[in-house]
Amino acid sequence: MSTLMLASEITKRVVVTLGGEAVARVKDVVLDAQAGRIAGFTLSGLRLLSGPKRQALPWDSVAGLGPHAVMIQDERALKDRDEVADPAEAAGGDVLGARVLTDTGTDLGQVTDVVIEVTTSQAVVAGYEITPARTLGRKERTVFIPLARTTAVSGEALVVPAAVADYVSDDLATLDKAIPELRSRMTGKES
Repeated sequence: MSTLMLASEITKRVVVTLGGEAVARVKDVVLDAQAGRIAGFTLSGLRLLSGPKRQALPWDSVAGLGPHAVMIQDERALKDRDEVADPAEAAGGDVLGARVLTDTGTDLGQVTDVVIEVTTSQAVVAGYEITPARTLGRKERTVFIPLARTTAVSGEALVVPAAVADYVSDDLATLDKAIPELRSRMTGKES
């Protein structure tokens, strides 16, 4: 079973050991955009005005990600921040604010958040929340687009298959249905 959640919803969640000890808060979700997955999380202290920690949490050390907390085995799961964040940032991990363009040159909008599909073993990028461009003819403040694959990623633009425009969704529940439909369509085209 998988769950869709926004990257922004994960920030500020407490990081708790399986022994019940709260050790940090999620500061930022570190995205490896080229691989289409979550690399891990940068962390901050537990107090309201605590600054960033020098440690980060790689995804492969997450025991569970729930609606209220990120679970880890123990504090040994935490690694040096540079081990988690630097490689992902070098691979184009900052997509917020980037334009979403189709491979046929249509502007779909601007990324405002990342939709993450979380399973028991992985967290992958499943789509994006975007402020729609006029070409979509949407008046909503934001909409969601599924992601089967990304053709190219840079700090300025994401290039996606033109078929993505046929699966624009108004909410995460609708997006959850659109994701397998788009993936099936894209698999059929590539065969």
